[in-house]
Amino acid sequence: MKKLLIYASVLCAISATLIITSRPASASDDNGTLPHVDGNYQFPQTKWSNVRHTLRIHIPKNSQSVSQISIIVPKTVRWSNKVNDITVTPNNGQKLNANISINEKTIILAFNEPVSSNSKLEINIKNVKQPLHGNGPIYRLFVKSINSSVDMPIGMARFRVNSN
Repeated sequence: MKKLLIYASVLCAISATLIITSRPASASDDNGTLPHVDGNYQFPQTKWSNVRHTLRIHIPKNSQSVSQISIIVPKTVRWSNKVNDITVTPNNGQKLNANISINEKTIILAFNEPVSSNSKLEINIKNVKQPLHGNGPIYRLFVKSINSSVDMPIGMARFRVNSN
């Protein structure tokens, strides 16, 4: 019984640590220096078989311009794997020109012109097949700035599994 209580306590402590450390920075932090995941949502929010996952990225005004975004698609997510099912839209609402490539479970968005600081991007991934069971899929996002060739992690986006 004592072992069970100890295991439960350790599990709770680890879970609390992961929850606290995996929260993205707030979009109200316009003076920040690092791009970050600003939010995500799914449309429609029902148990339909095909949905759209939307990821929002915020590039604060004190950040370097971004030349590339990489998205690691979770193994549990099934989608069309078609470049045409991915769109990138800046905060002005017009489609952004990006060279989109797919390498297994990684989507790479290489921008023709670097995305300047003080910008917000919306990345849509269409024709995502809803997982029916298990934990919600977690996308991991990385950026490359114009002055670096290193993939810098900027956050995660988790989507709920609708089991109703």
